Amino acid sequence: MKRNWWYRFSFLIAMASLAIFVLVPTVLKFDRESTYPVKSRLNLGLDLQGGLYMVLGIDFKKVYQDEIKGYARRMEFLLNDEGIKAQVGSLNKELADDPFHSIRIVNPVEVAKAKELIKKYFGSVIRLTHEEDEVLTYGLSKITKTNIEEQSVTKSIEVIRNRIDEFGVTEPEIVSQGDDRIVVQLPGVKDIERAKELIGKTAKLEFKMVNDKVSPATLAGWLKKTEAAGINFKKGQRFSEYIQTVNEYLKKDIPEGYELAFEKKVNKLTNELTTKIPYLVEATPQLTGEALQDARVQIDQQKNQPYVSLNFKSAGAKAFEEITGKNIGNRMAIILDGNVYSAPNIQAKIGGGRAQITLGTGGYNKMLKEARDLALVLRAGALPVQLDFLEQRTVGPSLGEDSIMKARTASLIGAALVFLFILFYYKLSGAIAIVSLVLNIIFVLGILVGFDATLTLPGIAGIALTIGMAVDANIIIYERIREEVRKGLGYYKAVEGGFAQAFWTILDANVTTALAGLCLLNFGTGPIKGFAVTLLIGIFATIYTAYFVSKLLFEFYMNKVEGQDLSI
Repeated sequence: MKRNWWYRFSFLIAMASLAIFVLVPTVLKFDRESTYPVKSRLNLGLDLQGGLYMVLGIDFKKVYQDEIKGYARRMEFLLNDEGIKAQVGSLNKELADDPFHSIRIVNPVEVAKAKELIKKYFGSVIRLTHEEDEVLTYGLSKITKTNIEEQSVTKSIEVIRNRIDEFGVTEPEIVSQGDDRIVVQLPGVKDIERAKELIGKTAKLEFKMVNDKVSPATLAGWLKKTEAAGINFKKGQRFSEYIQTVNEYLKKDIPEGYELAFEKKVNKLTNELTTKIPYLVEATPQLTGEALQDARVQIDQQKNQPYVSLNFKSAGAKAFEEITGKNIGNRMAIILDGNVYSAPNIQAKIGGGRAQITLGTGGYNKMLKEARDLALVLRAGALPVQLDFLEQRTVGPSLGEDSIMKARTASLIGAALVFLFILFYYKLSGAIAIVSLVLNIIFVLGILVGFDATLTLPGIAGIALTIGMAVDANIIIYERIREEVRKGLGYYKAVEGGFAQAFWTILDANVTTALAGLCLLNFGTGPIKGFAVTLLIGIFATIYTAYFVSKLLFEFYMNKVEGQDLSI
């Protein structure tokens, strides 16, 4: 054999060995804790192994309110830094799609200067909607609202993906649907409720000062007033929605610039809400989770209880130090999604950019799990908008097992029939075709594992189509060889001529199919992409195995028989 043949044969052995090497964990079902060097396995899609399918809807009204609240607090900081004393006013939600927020300039003489400063620093994102004496009212600009709508879906997908990655789901599919919906598919998820909790939790962290001038008796009276009006927290309801309803009903009783927040007490056994401790807090937070850099679970050595340790970014650490310095002796509530986790009294200015969230009562394991989930969502980022679960489908694993078994059975029967026909029709040359087809499948599956891709039912269809195209390529080559033999050429020349004439036909057919596959990959979503991925991988494997591997084996065969025989 020529040296060139040995080079090509060595390359084939190396590629086949590598493909088999990466497929071993899948075939033998090794877990990720095994000592085998390769940890990756062939990932199965939602339709094959079951899991969770959800459609989440976005309500932009709430995010408009939060955004204008944030700008109101930034305006207050800006003006106070410039020597103009200002106080954040109230939020006007009469127009749900266009909320306003007021800010009061303490010295009426400085109103004009304040307006100029606000216009200079925030002119492109907010607009002055109303002016009355020393009170300025602002709303979001049209450009800002458009940017919020465009970026909310993208950012929500990014946050959900970060949370799911930490949750440990392999190959989730998270895509937008229209302008205000997100589709989430989580293959293999077992703890459905925990997954929903992590995905749907807004994780909106706020630091608000507590107003202790209003007595607990007054707060209890307000709460009884809402209960008498039929406003009660119902199981399954979002706690943030309940709080919003309470504050809307009591807006004439609650002092301007403040709102009610609650600390929830939950039954250890039933996990149901037992009591709600009300707090009167600032409506606009002093600091939010945007200033957060990291969140980790720590253990209190004295109490032997887990808590969440917070580290702020440099700007957030500076702001936190200033806020605590100005409010020594007052209480600061740490609020997540409307729930007051703790409201410690500020004893001194707190530097270093550190804070902590305690988790109240409960068993150690339950508190540890809650602390881990809380740290996870804070670390992964807060959702920019509130997401509502519009649709949920749990796909049972039995459906996946059934699909896999049927696909496996169909594949084995189809392969056996094809192999028998090839052996009957093309004799020994058919055996060469079978070897190339088997290598084709091994290469496709090996590449899927290498790319950490997910195999779905449409992906199996793509592999089936690939095998069909590979068989077609072999038929083209063999029929060309037969034509050369009929012309009276020797077997050596017939084989060389058959491969040479078939090459461009095979290449043309596969390239045009690849172009169609690229279009499906680029414009398709979900199952269509799964089909396109396996199709494209299969095309490259087909060209290599059907032409180059077959030619390599034919050269070996012709060398052994010294060109005196050709079984085709």
